Formats: sequence, structure tokens, C-alpha cells
Amino acid sequence: SISLGAGETTLMRLTTAYAILVNGGKKIEPVLIDRVQDRYGQSIYKQDPRECLGCSQAEWTGQAEPALEDPRPQTIDSRTAFQVVSMLEGVVQRGTGRTVSVVERPLAGKTGTTNDYVDAWFVGFSPDLAVGVYVGFDTPRSLGEGEAGGRVAAPIFRDFMLDALANEPATPFRIPSGIQLIRVDAQNGRPVSFDGQNVILEAFKVENGLSEENGDLLGGPGGIAQENGDQSDAGLGGLY
Repeated sequence: SISLGAGETTLMRLTTAYAILVNGGKKIEPVLIDRVQDRYGQSIYKQDPRECLGCSQAEWTGQAEPALEDPRPQTIDSRTAFQVVSMLEGVVQRGTGRTVSVVERPLAGKTGTTNDYVDAWFVGFSPDLAVGVYVGFDTPRSLGEGEAGGRVAAPIFRDFMLDALANEPATPFRIPSGIQLIRVDAQNGRPVSFDGQNVILEAFKVENGLSEENGDLLGGPGGIAQENGDQSDAGLGGLY
């Protein structure tokens, strides 16, 4: 029952969970203090313990960029994470989070409303920024009839993202290799070979996807997204 909202959590924890999805399934640890320096600019504390050999060179003479290891554990398959991202993008494009679409950037997220309109949520992200919004009283009581997440919390997310992404390019969500993007009819889920008002791109793992005889595959040979990602801007996601 916890997957349906029976449990309680904090805004920080929930936003972190969404950030892991758009981070390709790699674990993220939220931090409030990234670095502490003394009066001379020397770091006496830093949250990231990794050493960057070659980062302090005085000038660039054609050498390669320093390579940093990424020790963060992979919590879920990157393809599974992208499938959820794709679904959540559908929420913004045609679901309860449609008000967010005016930002005109690739965005995904989900509205949330508890019984009797006591709590209103919207947690979402762009490819590089995750944001969580919670609206409610310190002492829980109803916000009022109809005051749901899509009406109360999503507009706050929208207005924040309008400012935060105002000077940022419209970066598409990164698609991992091993994903097929297949055109399907949003009404019945069947694969189609044409574009239309009710046609969306749904993300399938290659082992669960369709053959070329059964569906129109996008993203390279056999419908598999390439290593650099198929950055198609067609409508993704089918969760409303």
C-alpha cells in the first residue's frame, strides 16, 4: 500500500528519489553544505571526497580533460529509470501537470493529492534539475475542496522553472542504450506506423520491444537507441 501513498515521507526524500530517476538510476545523496573554506580560500571541508588529479593546472596546453570516477551505486537499471521518466513526461504533456508545459522545456513530474485535499504535491525535473513542491498546513487540515496538486503545487513548480530555465537550452532527456522508442496509439496502446494527435512514443527495453513487423521502431537499427541517446523531441510517456 505504500506505493499508493499510505506512507509518509519528507519533501527532501521524495525529491531525491525523483532525482535518481532522471540521473539514470545512480544514487544521489542530498547535501546542504558542499564546501567550507578558511579565510585564505583553503578547503577545510568538502562533501565530495574524490581527488581530481590534473584539475589545478595553470593553463591548457592541449591535454585531455581530467577524468573523475563515479563511485555512486546504480540503484536501478538505467533503462527502467528512463521508462519512468518517459511516463512522467506524459504527465506534463497531457496529464494532471499540463500547466507546467508552458515552460516550453523538456520537463517531467507528478502531481499528488492526499485525502480531503490535506496535502498537495508536485515533484518533477528537467534533465539537470529536480524540484519538489509541497503545499499544506503545519497542523494538517484540508486546503479546501478541489485544491489538488495540479491546481496548487504544479503552478509553483511552473513559475520556479520559468525563471530557473529562462537562459538554459531546451536539453532533451538522455536516453540510455538498450531502449526502443515505439509509436503507439495513446488510447489503446497498440503500435502504429504514423503520426497523429493520439500517437505518442513509448519506451521499451529491447528485450521487451516489438519487431519491425509489429511496430514502427525509432532510435537506430532495430529500434535501439544509440550510445549517445536518441534525443527525439516527439511526445514521450503514457502515465496521466
